[in-house]
Amino acid sequence: MRSHPRLPNRSRHLETVLAAALLLLLAGCAPAFPPPDSGADADLGAYLEQELDWVKCEDTATSAADAELFANPALQCASVEVPLDYDDPEGERAHIALTRLPAAGEPEGSLLLNPGGPGGSGTSFVASTLPLWQASPVAERFDIVGFDPRGVGSSTPALDCYTDEEYDAGDVPRFGAVYDITNAKEAVELAERCADGSGGIANLVNAGSTSVVRDMDITRKVLGDDQLTYLGYSYGSELGAMYAATYPEKVRAIVLDGAVSPDLTASESRLSSFAGLQARFHDLAAHCTESPDCVLGPDPAAANDRLHEIVQPLVETPAPTTDGRDLSIWDAYLGISGGLYSEKKWPDVISALTALEAGNADEMLALRDTFYARTADGAYGQDFDTNIAVRCMDSPRPTPEEQTALAREIGEVAPMFDLDVFTAGNYHSECEAWPAPPTRGEPWLAEVEGLPETLVVSVTGDPVTPHEGGIAMSRALDGSLLTVDGKQHGAYLLGGSKCVDDVVGEYLLDLESPPTDARCSL
Repeated sequence: MRSHPRLPNRSRHLETVLAAALLLLLAGCAPAFPPPDSGADADLGAYLEQELDWVKCEDTATSAADAELFANPALQCASVEVPLDYDDPEGERAHIALTRLPAAGEPEGSLLLNPGGPGGSGTSFVASTLPLWQASPVAERFDIVGFDPRGVGSSTPALDCYTDEEYDAGDVPRFGAVYDITNAKEAVELAERCADGSGGIANLVNAGSTSVVRDMDITRKVLGDDQLTYLGYSYGSELGAMYAATYPEKVRAIVLDGAVSPDLTASESRLSSFAGLQARFHDLAAHCTESPDCVLGPDPAAANDRLHEIVQPLVETPAPTTDGRDLSIWDAYLGISGGLYSEKKWPDVISALTALEAGNADEMLALRDTFYARTADGAYGQDFDTNIAVRCMDSPRPTPEEQTALAREIGEVAPMFDLDVFTAGNYHSECEAWPAPPTRGEPWLAEVEGLPETLVVSVTGDPVTPHEGGIAMSRALDGSLLTVDGKQHGAYLLGGSKCVDDVVGEYLLDLESPPTDARCSL
């Protein structure tokens, strides 16, 4: 998704990027994957020996809002060359964008980070969270390096299926319980759009997580690190776990925050996420009923039905806004879902629903825009085109019967979504016509041996990657687990908890793992 820069809005951009850094995993998960051949790295000599050219960042931004953030003189930017196709290292090349906050003191290495997605920009994340990093002791001793995975942000080739203007108009595959793709023709049209907009099939089918993990290893090497120090949020936990399984001897420290469960199939993971959102909606409804004029009514048990009453008119008639765009039923649910990511956003959801019932859709559209990281200049910071491309290369593809059954089951585990427009149709997978088979299987995490101590941070009331998944991830990696009491997706630096930040900081800096049963709160 690309658009032309216009006037930026810095404060709103910070909010949208922070929210989008923890992208909703509802669009799918996925597999046991083969590690590179033992001699594969021998073919990558030229890539491993390249030297980075760190420069100012103004010219690397893809939106006006990012350009303002990237103008900060504390930041440096560079690009890493990687093979487009690792089976053909002498062929076409891709470029992975990096943004670095150099260590305030003598650097001991780099902390490579991914904020989630697939589709989240690590370069934007570093730029947006710069004050948090500058106040962190980790940034005293480590360079903080965000990267844009292939297809995202400033990395090339870009993966584009639809323009920002088409996302504004809703002329894209829409996501409720599953994508609203109802026949084979629509699946073919999606695959063709993505191949054409991404510069060809080769660019599209090399976007999966297995390629990103190998990109990470080249990046580690050219950053000058013998071993990887890594922080991954949400989907970024998949990348970190896959890296650990592929290159265990090259791991120094790995923090996985809001970890995806390695024990679940793609469909099971999606159901788990919807169940988590439903649990947080129930909590929101209970909070709302503390007010006598709660838009969801006095009984939390009836909140699903009240929600349906409020939003049902949007199914037939999207609501106009002062922005000039119409709010659809899909927009409303994306806005509500994004607002459930953090307890701090619940008042915004309640206010938006109250305004929507009164005939004003502006607040709900703003929540929807925050979910997409859409900035005031009309640019989309969260790349759902890349999200689809990565998931299609990561996950086994359900049959129409399986996809339809999944939609029905989502309606059962998350009745707030149980509208006919989301769950009563016949659905095809968005990946059904993808031009290459997936590169991962299920389960998606290979057995890991010889791995140093890792750290999983898991919030008990995480609405998207439930706490049970964090427990499973720590078990799979035989690592430490920091349990965090709260209701939010992601905790380190973003949760405002000194306890969490101290535990993670001690691990990253000095490899000091927390004791068994360590616990913090948000």
